[in-house]
Amino acid sequence: MLFPTTIAGSLPKPEWLAEPNTLWAPWKSSGAELTRAKRDATLLALKLQEDSGIDIVTEGEQSRQHFVHGFLERIEGIDFAHEVEMGIRNDRYKAMVPQVTAPLRLKERVHAEEARIARTHTTRRLKFTLPGPMTIIDTIADRHYGDRVRMAFAFAELLNEEARALQADGIDLIQFDEPAFNVYMDEVNDWGIKALERAAEGLSCATAVHICYGYGIKANTDWKRTLGQQWRQYEQIFPAIDDSTIQQVAIECRNSKVPLELLSLLKSKIVQAGVIDVASDEIETAEDVVAVIEQVAKFVPKSNVIATTNCGMAPMRREIAEAKLLALGAGARLARQKLE
Repeated sequence: MLFPTTIAGSLPKPEWLAEPNTLWAPWKSSGAELTRAKRDATLLALKLQEDSGIDIVTEGEQSRQHFVHGFLERIEGIDFAHEVEMGIRNDRYKAMVPQVTAPLRLKERVHAEEARIARTHTTRRLKFTLPGPMTIIDTIADRHYGDRVRMAFAFAELLNEEARALQADGIDLIQFDEPAFNVYMDEVNDWGIKALERAAEGLSCATAVHICYGYGIKANTDWKRTLGQQWRQYEQIFPAIDDSTIQQVAIECRNSKVPLELLSLLKSKIVQAGVIDVASDEIETAEDVVAVIEQVAKFVPKSNVIATTNCGMAPMRREIAEAKLLALGAGARLARQKLE
């Protein structure tokens, strides 16, 4: 089937689970009640995706407050009790973050329960997202390693441990989210891709890296206004990514100033093309989705195109996100009819 659909990873959380329209939103309950609420929200996320025609579904990241910190919570050597303020993405915005204070080690499985629930309740291909090593170290303070690269590879080893376990849980596609890849271009080529490959080492399921210009929050939209009429950062890193062992690259294409001809640098990769804009509440039409797929298909073989969202939808209003899911599914169906 041409143009299978997926989402970047996250969906908005129901208001009975967490504060709506907010990143890092606090949970509305605790203990066993919170566990049940997370499970129910996961089932709802799966149902919404299936009904919208999403072919490769996710658990919607319903059990994580944040795509990075949801992984960090089960790691020994991290102090969450004494958070410090830190600039994120080269000081694009500031956040309160935990600190690495000792050697890193997984205390236990991180996402076993979320994977089990999702795998039990869908027969569709299942994607699971993990933060990439470079993005993790850009979202946590170091008070132990004293070396960004050394700490990144320490996290890569833990990510690999969890990724292998997720594969055993029945996950079909593991995606590493690396928004830091469009901020630290030299570091990506020097060591970032090597750390990413270490995180994916030994996996036989499909692997992907998601690179984007971030959620549709003010700090990101303000930053994007400073980037000029063409966003060519990826030109510096796509050749090295194409040479990597990672099989798929997720990139924003809808309402993006990334020149789509840059996608031709990803000669050996499947491209998850973002056809849904998560920085706007405007609901795409099916025809809008087809138009982006047509543009992408000028530079990527049609058989290598997956239709997705530009980024996660966590901070978006639920009704907007659900309408965009429907547009994604309808647009892919129309594209198959027109472009097969």
